[in-house]
Amino acid sequence: MNRPVRIAMVAGEASGDLLGGRLIEALRRRLPEAEFFGVGGPKMIAAGFTSWLAQEKLAVRGLVEVVKHLRELLALRSELFQRLVATQPQLFVGIDSPDFNLGLERRLKRSGVATVHLVSPQVWAWRPGRVHTMRRAVSHMLVLFPFEEAIYRDAGLPVTYVGHPLADDIPEHIDRDAARVELRLPALVPIVAVLPGSRQSEIDMMAGPFIETVKLVARRTPGVRFLVPLITRETRELFETAVYRHGAQDLPLTLLFGHARDALIACDVALAASGTVTLEAALSRRPMVIAYRVAPLSYAIARRLVRVQHIGLPNILCDESVVPEFIQDDVTPENLAQAVCNLLADEPIRRAVERRFTRLHAEMRRDAAERAADALLALVGGPRTLAYQSA
Repeated sequence: MNRPVRIAMVAGEASGDLLGGRLIEALRRRLPEAEFFGVGGPKMIAAGFTSWLAQEKLAVRGLVEVVKHLRELLALRSELFQRLVATQPQLFVGIDSPDFNLGLERRLKRSGVATVHLVSPQVWAWRPGRVHTMRRAVSHMLVLFPFEEAIYRDAGLPVTYVGHPLADDIPEHIDRDAARVELRLPALVPIVAVLPGSRQSEIDMMAGPFIETVKLVARRTPGVRFLVPLITRETRELFETAVYRHGAQDLPLTLLFGHARDALIACDVALAASGTVTLEAALSRRPMVIAYRVAPLSYAIARRLVRVQHIGLPNILCDESVVPEFIQDDVTPENLAQAVCNLLADEPIRRAVERRFTRLHAEMRRDAAERAADALLALVGGPRTLAYQSA
């Protein structure tokens, strides 16, 4: 009897869990007996993945924060390497989290395991020399954005542009009224989705400014309602604590367990921490205000290295300032509230933003999970789709 294909994966945060879950589903349709294991979150586990560790152990954000947890992270990586070598997967897929995964991939590749990295680090934004480091660690790159493909091809690293699963998952036609009915929200009141991040470190950094922003917007916008989707019990508890600390218990604020996409579709404007959720907001065709704030030392180091004009993914992908973004010291309640209120008050601008994001959505719909699965199956000799084989 043939041994089932064994594929190891490590996804260190919620956005990676989403990508990993969809990839596992696509692979399992063609390899129903395959085994998937490593480190992942609830979406990967729901797809049949065995997670050896809680994903939250790897979700550390910012240069300084990583240094604080470096000893623990290195110990975890060493433990994972030993266990993976003992388990002998045919393939290892590191999903995002490059600072953790690339070192693991390098050791696994040296030990004879084919390694794939899904989601390019932002080499186009900072530390471009990482491309050469990745060539030593990675057998094949899977990238989500079209402009990334040429970067790796030019460096001599096999690469496949797969598109972004979020673009496939979000329907071309979205129904705001239905989303409001689902969330039991009034049809005509202004609604703001507040997205402070998926990691505990982000909540620690963003909850205060966002709650103070909500206070100002509530005072300036009659009837406004706020939705705050939070992905884990820990992040919800942190945000609730911040609400009490800032004396905001009486605000028209609804905390949701998950339901980020429902909140985005239902809202008029989103206030979001910079990250993958801003892409989800753009693909949901929602105007937004983007905020980026990390520890001061992390920012001081990063600002010397960053090479791009914009910080938010929607503006980077559109190659223009479609929505306002605020960075570090500019992340103040007054700045954020003014930007949110401006969007709420200006329907023509909101419609223009929605039209631009509709075009972006159309450009990024490529059946990403199937394309990624085909690239992986080519490495392990599994069945690929007819569409891919004929391309």
